[in-house]
Formats: sequence, C-alpha cells, structure tokens
Amino acid sequence: MLFLNNKLHKEEKPLHLCNLEPQYLKKMEFKQKIHSHYLQMVQDRIDVFRDMIWALTEDSKNDAKGSAGDKHETALSMMHIEQEKLTNKLKEAITQKAILDKIDPTKTTENIISGSLVKANGIYLYVSVALPKITIDGINVIALSPQSPLGSHLMGNKVGFQFEINKTHYTIESVS
Repeated sequence: MLFLNNKLHKEEKPLHLCNLEPQYLKKMEFKQKIHSHYLQMVQDRIDVFRDMIWALTEDSKNDAKGSAGDKHETALSMMHIEQEKLTNKLKEAITQKAILDKIDPTKTTENIISGSLVKANGIYLYVSVALPKITIDGINVIALSPQSPLGSHLMGNKVGFQFEINKTHYTIESVS
C-alpha cells in the first residue's frame, strides 16, 4: 500500500505485468535469478582478486624491509609477475561486470540480443559474457559471449532458427 498526501492508495501492478501468463512470469523470474547469480559470481571474483593483490603488495612491503641480495630480488620479481597476472584477471572481471551491469534482465525481444536467455536443443544459454556453467532451480545454464562461435550464430535470430556448429545441429526453442 502507498500513502500519498496522507491518503491510503492501493499500489497497482504495472499493466504490462498484469496481463502476462504465469509461465512467462516464471521465465522472467528464472532469467533474473540467472542474471543475479552471474553478477554475484563476477563480484566475488573481483573481491578475491583485489584481496590477493593487496596481500601480495603487503608481502612485498614487508619483505623489502629486512632482505637483500639475489634471493630477495628474485622473490620480489616473482611477486611482481604474480601481481600483474592478478591485475589482468581483475581487469577482465571488472569488464565482465560492466557488461552484466548494462543488461536489463527484464527486457525481452523476439530476436536474440545480449541479455537473452535462449533454449536450444534443451540447453539454456545466457547470452552475456563467457562464465562457468551454473545450476538454478535444478536447471543448468551456460553463459556465453555474443562473440563466441555459438553466440554469434544466435545473435539476431528467433525461435525456430536452425544452424550447425561442429557437426551439431541446433534449433532455437525459446527466447526470453
């Protein structure tokens, strides 16, 4: 309920949601769960990489205080290389998060776009960024980049479209 000018008003659902079938709403909730899960996964990776970089920085500061010689220089060099690797992984995760942040998981179209949840050959594919397979509500979902071979075949197409990759025939069964 909503209070406006000290008067009680009933909140109404937006008209476009009132007229939708329950099955469609379930698909939308499923897609939102997938999107939220992947966002959290990427944020967790960002946090881990930041923590690891911070720990390496602290280690190198502490190591620099009381060490000298070739072993010390080698250790610092190894830490620096590891820090660069972690920084690159952090940048990649930040880029993935930026892409996911731009996706509106409530948006649906007939044609497949970035952010579409596609069912092809019984496999659920979330067209967004390349991330590990997850299981939501007992259903496996694969996140893939629109630039991947499979993603590039999906982009712009509709339900019923058929194509072949690596001798595997695919049919798009649903798009949400």
